Amino acid sequence: MSRFQVSKFRRAEARPARREAWIEGIRGGSSAASRNAIKTSGRWIVFSTTCAGVLGVVPLESQDGGQRPVSQLSCHSGEVADFDFSPFDEQILATCSAEEAVKVWRLLDSGPDFSSSPNVTLGPEGGQAGTVLFHPTADGILASGAQRTAKVWDVEQRQPRTGTSGAESERIEER
Repeated sequence: MSRFQVSKFRRAEARPARREAWIEGIRGGSSAASRNAIKTSGRWIVFSTTCAGVLGVVPLESQDGGQRPVSQLSCHSGEVADFDFSPFDEQILATCSAEEAVKVWRLLDSGPDFSSSPNVTLGPEGGQAGTVLFHPTADGILASGAQRTAKVWDVEQRQPRTGTSGAESERIEER
């Protein structure tokens, strides 16, 4: 008797999706400054573009005739540094850039362009915001980082819950 069990997937092989399921014609950005090039939720695909401050948005489900329209979200005046979807609501997207503010958007079905006004603006950060990340198990909690500063935000209250500054980081490094 063997001590190893035979896997039921031993004869399984990967198959690419049918051509009809492919998403084509998306021209993403190639900036090295952007941390994320593409992110998805259960409803949307969001990707960096070559236009400063603009993200491309594509619905995950195809529309009439299998077409997926590419929309634009003009979210910042400068290049978008990072973006992240909420794990609790597939329509909530957080973005950050050199504007020293973090913006939270609710992506609703719309035409070719989304609303240019965010639902929530958090900040100022105290420097160029470089990263955002939703908490994986706590709803409405968002972490952001700017240069030598990190903050944890309560998005609903629009207030920082905690944070560190550059001076505190230097004291920690000295120890």
